[in-house]
Amino acid sequence: MARDDSPGLKSLEALIGGCLPENLSKLASTSLAVPANNDFHFFYTIEEEFRRGIDEISGSSQCVLETIGGFCGKQMRCSGDDDDAYDWLVNLNDGVLQRIDEDLDLGNPKKKEIDGKAKKVSFHIATIKKPQEEYKILVNNRNVPFQHVWLEKKDNNLGFIHPLEKLSVMDFVDKNLSEMKPVDPLPLEGTPFKFVQEIIDLKDLAAKLSSVEEFAVDLEHNQYRSFQGLTCLMQISTRTEDYIVDTFKLWDHVGTFLRDVFKDPKKKKVMHGADRDIIWLQRDFGIYVCNLFDTGQASRVLKLERNSLEFLLKHYCGVAANKQYQNADWRIRPLPDVMTRYAREDTHYLLYIYDVMRIDLHTVAKEDEKPDSPLVEQVYKRSYDVCMQLYEKELLTENSYLQIYGVQAANFNAVQLAIVAGLCEWRDRIARADDESTGYVLPNKTLLEIAKEMPINVGKLRRLLKSKLPYIERNVDAVISVIRRSMQNAAAFEPVVQSLKTWHPRTVFEKNIESTTEETCIEAVLSSSVSSKMFLQVENNTRGVRTRGLCGSEKVSVDVSKEQSGGCVALPSKRKFGSENKADEEVKVSKSKPPCVSRPDEIIILLDDDDESDEETSDAEDDADSVSETPFKGPDISMNVKKTCGPDIIVLNDDDSDDDSDDDSETDDGRKREVERMNVIHEQQGKFMSLKPGFLNI
Repeated sequence: MARDDSPGLKSLEALIGGCLPENLSKLASTSLAVPANNDFHFFYTIEEEFRRGIDEISGSSQCVLETIGGFCGKQMRCSGDDDDAYDWLVNLNDGVLQRIDEDLDLGNPKKKEIDGKAKKVSFHIATIKKPQEEYKILVNNRNVPFQHVWLEKKDNNLGFIHPLEKLSVMDFVDKNLSEMKPVDPLPLEGTPFKFVQEIIDLKDLAAKLSSVEEFAVDLEHNQYRSFQGLTCLMQISTRTEDYIVDTFKLWDHVGTFLRDVFKDPKKKKVMHGADRDIIWLQRDFGIYVCNLFDTGQASRVLKLERNSLEFLLKHYCGVAANKQYQNADWRIRPLPDVMTRYAREDTHYLLYIYDVMRIDLHTVAKEDEKPDSPLVEQVYKRSYDVCMQLYEKELLTENSYLQIYGVQAANFNAVQLAIVAGLCEWRDRIARADDESTGYVLPNKTLLEIAKEMPINVGKLRRLLKSKLPYIERNVDAVISVIRRSMQNAAAFEPVVQSLKTWHPRTVFEKNIESTTEETCIEAVLSSSVSSKMFLQVENNTRGVRTRGLCGSEKVSVDVSKEQSGGCVALPSKRKFGSENKADEEVKVSKSKPPCVSRPDEIIILLDDDDESDEETSDAEDDADSVSETPFKGPDISMNVKKTCGPDIIVLNDDDSDDDSDDDSETDDGRKREVERMNVIHEQQGKFMSLKPGFLNI
C-alpha cells in the first residue's frame, strides 16, 4: 500500500490528497470480513496475527485522528474507548461545519435568498464569547428571592413599594386630545443617530431625555445563554434623534444615569408590549418606569386586527419591518448594520404611532359598546398595571419539576418521575453556577426523553441524545449517577403519580392518602458545591394532607389526616437493603396486595451488587456526589425492563454490556462449542487477514 514519504503531514490538504482516500476505500470494502462482538474478542485473544494487525490499525487510526484534531485546534482525549473516539469525531465535524456557517453569516450580513426564501437568522451563535465574562458582568443566581434594593420595603417587610403606588392613573391621562395633531417622524436615514458606548455619551443622553416631554424605549434581550436573562441593547428615540445604548459596556452605569428620568412621572415613556421590558429594566439596572403608554395595550383597546409592532408600523407608517431579527443573538459585537437598522426601527416611529393612537382612542365611536371609562384611560390603566409588575427570580422548589412543559401529560411512572425531578435539580444547579439557561444545559424535551427511556449507562445515554449538548458531554458520568440514584428514590414519587392520574394538573398533591410510612432511601440528588445541601423535596399541605419526600435525606414520610379516596395507593411500609444473597437482592415498592394482582404502575427494582459491601457502594456514590466534571467511579449498570403480573420490574446489573453475555458458557463444553463455532467463520477472515502490514499508516 502506498505511503506518504514526507516526515509529517504539512496540511489538511496533504492528508486528504494523500493515501487516506485509498485506504478508507479499501477499509470499507474489507470491513464486512472483520469479526464482530464476541467473535472479534475471540480472534483477538487466540490469533497472534489478527491481534498484531488490529493493534497496527488502531495505532494508525489514532495518529490520523490526532492529526485531524491538530488542524482543527481540538486535541483528542485518548480514553481508549471507541465510542468516545466516534463521539469526538462527530462533534469535531459538527463544530467545523457550524463555524463555517457562522463565519459566512458574519462575513456577509446582507439578506441571502435561498430558493426564493430569506435565510433564517440564528438565535444562537456559539462562537460569541459570553458578555458576562468579557465585560465582567456580575449576577446573583443564588436560589433566594430577588431583592429590589432601589425600592422602599413595606411595613411588614413582606414586599416592596413601587413608585407608582403614590400616584394615580389619572395623573398620566392626556388632556385636550381633540386639539392635538400627530408629529410626522423624520426619515430614518436623515435622523441623527448615536451608538452610546462611553460614560460621557450616556451622561449626554440622560441630559437630553431630561429636556424632552416624551421618549420611546425598547430593549433587546438574550435568554438562552444566561440563567435569568441579559439585556443586550437599549434603544431610545426622541422626536429628533435615535440612540442605541450598549448595555454590556455600560452595565454598571445605565441605572446610575437613567434611573431618575425613567421614574419621573412628568416624562412620558412610550413602549410596545412592555410586559417583559419592564421587569428586565428592574432586574438589570434597578430602573422602575412611571407614566407609560404601551402601544400594545392601545391596539387591544382599539381592537385592531393585530397587536404586533410589525402590524402597527405597516398600518400607521407604511413601513415593512424586517422581523427576522426579532429573535437574533443580540450579544454579537460589533453590531451588524442590518441589526442596527432593525433596532432603530423599533423606537424611531413609536412616538408618531403614539400620537395617532391617542387621537383614535379619543375619536373612535363604539356603536355596540359603552365603556365604563374613556378608552384613553383604559390604556393608561393597563399600562399602569404593566409597570406595577415586580421582577421575581425563578426559584427551585420541591415542585419545580412538575412545571416542566409536558411532564404532567407524559403518564410517567414513579421511577421516571423521580428521574425528571433529579435531572431538574441537577440542571438548575449547573445553570445557576455557570450563568446558563436551564434550556441550554438540558432542554425540556431531552430531559423528558431521558426520563422516558431511563438510560443507566453512558453508552445508552449517548445513543439517546439527538443533538450536541456540551454540558451533558462534559458531565455524562454525573448525569448517569443522578439517574441511577433517582431511580432508587422512586417510592417518594408514588403519591405524585397517583395525583397526576386522578386530578387536574393544577391540583397535584390535593389527594387524600391514608398511610404513615418511614423508608430508607438512597440519596437521589447531588449536593451543591456552592452552598449547603439542596434537597429536592416533595411536600405539600393541602386539605389536611401532608405528603413529604426528601431526596437526599434518610427518610420518606407521608402523614395524612383524612380518609383515603379512590384511586390513591399508599406507600410501602418498608424497603430493605442488605439481604444475605446480595447478588439477587430485591427492593420492592408494592401495594398491600398479592403479587399477581398488582397494579400496572407497581414497581419492582432488582439490584445486582456484584458481591460488594454496602459500605463500599455508599462510598463510591458519595465520591460521585459532586457536580464537577469528575467521572463517576462506581460500577456501570445496565437495565432491563419487563412486565410480570402487572408491575414494572427494573433489573439493575453491574454490567455495561448491551449483549446477553451471561448466557455464554464458561465450562469446558461451552469452550469447545465456542471453538467449533469460530472455526466455521474462520475461513471468512482470509480477506481481512491478507491486508499488508502498515495497512493504515499514512
